[in-house]
Amino acid sequence: MSGRFPADSRVYGILTDPLVGYERLAAIMVESGVRVVQLRMKDRPRAEVIGTALKLRAVIPPEVLFIINDDPSIAAQVGADGVHLGQDDMPYERARAILGPSAVIGLSTHSPAQTAAACALHPDYIGIGPVWATPTKKNPDPALGLEKMAEMVRAATVPSVCLGSIDTSNAAQVMRAGARMICAVRCVNQARDPASVILALRAICESSTNA
Repeated sequence: MSGRFPADSRVYGILTDPLVGYERLAAIMVESGVRVVQLRMKDRPRAEVIGTALKLRAVIPPEVLFIINDDPSIAAQVGADGVHLGQDDMPYERARAILGPSAVIGLSTHSPAQTAAACALHPDYIGIGPVWATPTKKNPDPALGLEKMAEMVRAATVPSVCLGSIDTSNAAQVMRAGARMICAVRCVNQARDPASVILALRAICESSTNA
């Protein structure tokens, strides 16, 4: 593990078909205090992903982690800080061999068993979800619900990010149920004013944590 993952941060950023454009939303995320930004371009040509990632690398400063979804080789090629791997992606050990010991690697988990298996590999963090049903994936995993999500967060031995149809209307519930960090994909990417959404999410998370 690199130890660079900001476990005390509350909002994890994912870029996927943003209404305001990839570069603009990345800049807004950075300006709004998001400390991890992931590029997720599912089913897009490799050259397009690389081109977008290179533009984002110029926008995202060194103090903010830049993560590529799914593909360690793209992460290495564009100088990203790491990769996020799904259950059907490259094995963790192979990704670590490609990216080296200082890279940040996250693993998606969708059940308590997957959380335990992922944590045994000692990644930098895990994703826990979907909390609720989400249309952002073609073949989504079953929704966990708050109770099972909380069980997985408690069992995790590395930092965790909860996601899956989280927005400003329910983020407080997720935090009160035990989440340490959240990711709200649709409500940020589809917003015409994503800065206000991100700042609202951060405020909700901080108030829920301090309650």
